[in-house]
Amino acid sequence: MNDVDLNELFSCCPSLSRITDAAGQAILSRSAIVDMPAGSNVFRQGDHCPHYLLVLEGSVRVFARAENGREIVLYHIHAGGSCVLTTSCLMGGGSYPAEGITETDVRALAISTEDFNRGLAESPALRSFIFESYGERMRDLILLVEEVAFSRIDVRLARHLLALAHHSNVIDVTHQSLALELGTAREVVSRQLKEFERRGWINLRRGQVTLLKQSSMKQLSETE
Repeated sequence: MNDVDLNELFSCCPSLSRITDAAGQAILSRSAIVDMPAGSNVFRQGDHCPHYLLVLEGSVRVFARAENGREIVLYHIHAGGSCVLTTSCLMGGGSYPAEGITETDVRALAISTEDFNRGLAESPALRSFIFESYGERMRDLILLVEEVAFSRIDVRLARHLLALAHHSNVIDVTHQSLALELGTAREVVSRQLKEFERRGWINLRRGQVTLLKQSSMKQLSETE
């Protein structure tokens, strides 16, 4: 862990610069910078939460695992984001119902449980920051539940592939990782990808998907 310089912290995460009250800034100054290499466990299912984490650099994947081994990605935490499960555990005193793993090297701000509670009570700006982040992530979770419960897998897969495409038609991704993101079985994803390929929309290679007809996939993604 490293000491915190507020100027460097605000430069790295501008949204924190809104915390201008003395109580909030004192808490930020007492917090610690934590560095974690890619593939590190940030938390495991059943763990108790020792601190509030805010990602400053890198990305964390948060996922749930069923008893049969099936997994679903709940969300990704990127720079400037926090974990809704961490916030919930700290406020409710419970344990983690899911797991978090760093997808890249991660630098994060760690605020102790004591200072987290003090911030909620004494710093309006820090309290607002925490609850705004909590609300945004809760909305994402509700959207995920709606998609899993009500959207067809072909529509969800088309949306996800388009989101991954960005400025390139070539996506480096495995069938298994797509299944984890969509909360379904790898066989289901493979079957649907083969159907997209049969239609001439994509080309499949090992660990890679090339989008050939984004317009057709976009039309499918907008059917619901």
